[in-house]
Amino acid sequence: MTPAPPSRSTALRLTLDLAALPLQAAASALWRPDGLGGRYAAYLRAMHAVVRASVPLMELAARRCAAAGPGDRVAGPLGAYLERHVEEERGHDDWLLEDLAAAGAAPDAGPPPVAAARLVGPQYYWIEHVHPVALLGYMTVLEGHAPAPWLAGRLAAETGLPTAAFRTVHDHAVLDAGHRADLDALLDGLPLDVRQESAVTVSALHTVTATTHLFRSLAHPGPSSGDRA
Repeated sequence: MTPAPPSRSTALRLTLDLAALPLQAAASALWRPDGLGGRYAAYLRAMHAVVRASVPLMELAARRCAAAGPGDRVAGPLGAYLERHVEEERGHDDWLLEDLAAAGAAPDAGPPPVAAARLVGPQYYWIEHVHPVALLGYMTVLEGHAPAPWLAGRLAAETGLPTAAFRTVHDHAVLDAGHRADLDALLDGLPLDVRQESAVTVSALHTVTATTHLFRSLAHPGPSSGDRA
């Protein structure tokens, strides 16, 4: 008997597992003990630049779904999911600012790092000019590579910073497991055509590459990695 093919979400995650090896290496370098306190503050600032775009991206995608014609069978369930998920993600950018304050670090007063803009920016294009379902590739990577449950405790021990400085790392380790299951169920249930499925995969692979670049720039800051938009 021929085995059943893997579900869409499983196939995507298998692809991403291979592509994410450089991302894992970049994360390991980011969290190395020497100079960790300063890098952690830089990480919070960079992630604030990324996370503050999460709700606007989903709201834009939901609006495009609402405006889709009756022939788009993906738009209805996708829009309903995004409208629910917006409320689950709202205010998480404020958590990062609170973590920075607890760490005794100032928020970034300048423009965001170019690496953060490279990560987020293409999603706006794909939502507007391809299909809002492309955003699910981005979300699959970010929620599928949530912090490990033990990371917040390790960072607190190695930096000496108060526990309150690690709320985002700690809470996303818990929340994103449930979000991942919901996202997988959505991906497997949507009636995607070949073009839409390709858009999700391209978005996901770009997100892996861009997140790797961002983490490398934080792990090894220098003239070329600290560029600004």
